[in-house]
Amino acid sequence: MDKYLKAIKENVCSICVDSNEKGFCTLNAKETCAVELFFPQILETVHSVDSKKMQDYHDKLRETVCVKCRAQEDGNCYLREDANCSLDRYFSLIVEIIHKVDAGKI
Repeated sequence: MDKYLKAIKENVCSICVDSNEKGFCTLNAKETCAVELFFPQILETVHSVDSKKMQDYHDKLRETVCVKCRAQEDGNCYLREDANCSLDRYFSLIVEIIHKVDAGKI
């Protein structure tokens, strides 16, 4: 799992809107990064989908990870709706990075 986390930090955290110019997270103690919080489930979710369609990955993410998030209520997510969920914002890139790590390209 370490190789995946390293690749995510280098390729996602470094460009995240919640990071500073050096790529360090700026979330405070009361805020939580969904990518960090749910990373084991995210990795499992990506590995459980075999599709060329990104929508299939997003659907599986909503079924397995988003339902566990405190921002989710009755299928609606106030963070996602406000474009304020880091997981939703960067999920396509996360899927790509996981596949690159699996292929030995990262």
